[in-house]
Amino acid sequence: MPFRPDPVERRARALADLRLGVPVVLGGASGALVLAAETAGPDRLAALRAMGGAPVLAITGRRAATLRARAYDGDIARVVLPEGADCAWVRAVADPAGDLNTPMKGPLRTLREGGAETHRAAIALVKAARLLPAALVLPLDDAAGFASTHELTRLDLPLPPAVTPAYAPVAAARLPMAAAERGRLHVFRPGDGGEEHYAVEIGKPARDSAPLVRLHSACFTGDVLGSLKCDCGPQLHAALDQMGEAGEGVLLYLNQEGRGIGLANKMRAYSLQDQGFDTVEANHRLGFEDDERDFRIGAEILKRLGFARIRLLTNNPNKVARMAEAGIAVEERVPLKVGKGVHNHHYLATKAAKSGHLL
Repeated sequence: MPFRPDPVERRARALADLRLGVPVVLGGASGALVLAAETAGPDRLAALRAMGGAPVLAITGRRAATLRARAYDGDIARVVLPEGADCAWVRAVADPAGDLNTPMKGPLRTLREGGAETHRAAIALVKAARLLPAALVLPLDDAAGFASTHELTRLDLPLPPAVTPAYAPVAAARLPMAAAERGRLHVFRPGDGGEEHYAVEIGKPARDSAPLVRLHSACFTGDVLGSLKCDCGPQLHAALDQMGEAGEGVLLYLNQEGRGIGLANKMRAYSLQDQGFDTVEANHRLGFEDDERDFRIGAEILKRLGFARIRLLTNNPNKVARMAEAGIAVEERVPLKVGKGVHNHHYLATKAAKSGHLL
């Protein structure tokens, strides 16, 4: 049937459901019911527990290490829900914001036996939904039948590997800017219904040349509010100014806030930084990796624009490597060292020491 959603569309629907607090189902003949720990409400949690079985809270190995819980599955841990555990308990285990106020959450018992692929898929989905990386998981004998009865979105297992969707140009128009009057803004929309990303073209770079290019991840606090905690705003404007002076260039504005964890989780990381953790430690305590961004998005948009060679404005060697892997030749890395101040020097030092930035 042409009206039936395909796997990519069902995945997008599942992400929206999890953000709403609606459970999703993974698997067919056997599988699991999944609720995002951050959005699970008391009624659905009570209904999940009333079904019997053995529900667990799946958390990342990073978060398990913080909680001193055994992660027998390596990258994740399956925490057994204790009797009487409510939404507040679930949220306290998932969210490190209150760790200093309520450090004793255990002892937490984690499962050692059985497979963890369903739980790993559940965490991948809630992370993709920009939620805390923790999910309630209850095994089901007839996952497909349960999903049909309760009108829930169901995804087959194993989940397909993460791929960068195709990006289609949606609209483009002339945009005079302070940095350059000859500007043009292109909007690109992914085929999976996710967030749109933007390309700011200055001048008219020849498609067979290697123009200045900046891959800039969205930073609401730095780009819009002028935050002094990072160097994002100064980097954005310095890149545009440099392209304006050169008469041409392309700035890709990628909606991957907070190194890909979203603004809400970025603010959670900031609250942990206020407690004395550096930016990498804060991400780890939340259950995320150092950097969750997908730079293949930038490569895909550059190809759609017609570019195969670039000079990349960045202090991050990882961006250079990711572009090369995605088929974009980086002929030169152009440093972009601006924005250091009293409020962000520790942040920049951490980027240099732990993330390899050349500062």
